[in-house]
Amino acid sequence: MKFNKICILGLGYIGLPTASTFAVNGVKVLGVDVNTKVVDALKKGEIIIHEPGLRDVVTQAIHSGNLSASPKPEEADAFLIAVPTPFKEHEYGDFDGRKYKLADMGAVISATEAIVPFLRKGNLVVLESTSPPRTTIDLVAPILERSGLKAGSDFFLCYSPERVLPGQILRELIENARVIGGVTPESAKAGHDLYATFVKGKIIETDSTTAEMVKIMENTTRDVNIAIANEFARLAEKFGVDVWEAISLANLHPRINILSPGPGVGGHCISVDPWFFVEAAPELTPLIYHARYVNDTQPHFVVEKVKQAFKDDQAAVPGGGEAASSILLNKKIAALGLAYKPDVDDLRESPANEVVHLLQKEGAQVKAWEPFKPDAKMDGITMAASLSDAIKDADLILLLVKHTEFVTLKPEEIASQTTARIAIDTVNAWKMDEWQKAGFQFHRLGDAKSSIQNHKS
Repeated sequence: MKFNKICILGLGYIGLPTASTFAVNGVKVLGVDVNTKVVDALKKGEIIIHEPGLRDVVTQAIHSGNLSASPKPEEADAFLIAVPTPFKEHEYGDFDGRKYKLADMGAVISATEAIVPFLRKGNLVVLESTSPPRTTIDLVAPILERSGLKAGSDFFLCYSPERVLPGQILRELIENARVIGGVTPESAKAGHDLYATFVKGKIIETDSTTAEMVKIMENTTRDVNIAIANEFARLAEKFGVDVWEAISLANLHPRINILSPGPGVGGHCISVDPWFFVEAAPELTPLIYHARYVNDTQPHFVVEKVKQAFKDDQAAVPGGGEAASSILLNKKIAALGLAYKPDVDDLRESPANEVVHLLQKEGAQVKAWEPFKPDAKMDGITMAASLSDAIKDADLILLLVKHTEFVTLKPEEIASQTTARIAIDTVNAWKMDEWQKAGFQFHRLGDAKSSIQNHKS
């Protein structure tokens, strides 16, 4: 099947790289987004998201004449839907006393409805947005069929999930295997033909619901694995163990690969997708639900770690000590990193943001520094203008994201720029002996030995 023009609805972290990649491979692409800032920026040859190499590819795509932008779709040979599927803000489901989050499919519905006036016989429509099982056949197909055309016979309809890692999106779009789930085998074949334009990895054809489930299974598996690592971190602190040492030793076993604990799980995939299974079948998903609970409550564990660090510091002073309920009141904390993972500017569903909010609820004065998005406007969060601005008058430095530039910080230089003498590492980025040598009380998440060492030093 030949595709001369495609229309991609949604120009975010997936839609824009996908649109640009199609364009530089010779396909006319109209990128559509309801956010006029995105469209206006693209018309000027600019982008408002950070992804290594993306600016160059977008520039190449625009200069080729194959990539344009608009707030509305047009007729095309194929339509791709790559819009967000977040949670509903104030609505929850409930099963047997367990509250669970619900998917907000409003953007998918709106994008699908926008295609209807332009849908023609022989067109291909592909949903890429991560969605609950059966979304393609139970939600998208009936909307498109308002055109009078029948999905699977008059037009082709597929689900094909993106399976890429932020920071490596452009490479993985091309090299990763691509799953194409059609509502009919003929639809899957049409989807195969479309992505064969640039995909070098294996392209596998299946049905749409299987493809939807594959994507959610991938991210749910990782979420469960992170949850057990986070529980190991909690257990290590209870039993006086360094969880990082324990994990490294356990992983020597050829069939064990324990992931790293941290302040929680974020991003628009791993922290969101498991809830789609819970929503679809709450009676069948107690393990998935409880893994989500562990990871969603991990920021609270970090806050308790901060409280304990201040208590330990005060206990070292004769006559020191303060009630746990007020230990954070007016304490100045420098929070390093707000992104949901290292070396990206994506702040969606970041556990670091939740940590900051929880600290503030306890009365702390928090100033955050996010080097990949220094101009971010975060509700209720004070953003520092620089690293030095964040730490200069702090009482405690809290590392929340393993950005490369944070890993390489020299503690003796930091000590000369700040009043803080307590440092907490939640991601195992810093060496305890170096920070202690520079005069800091050093604490690491999941490492009871670091706290013990502080008392000895």
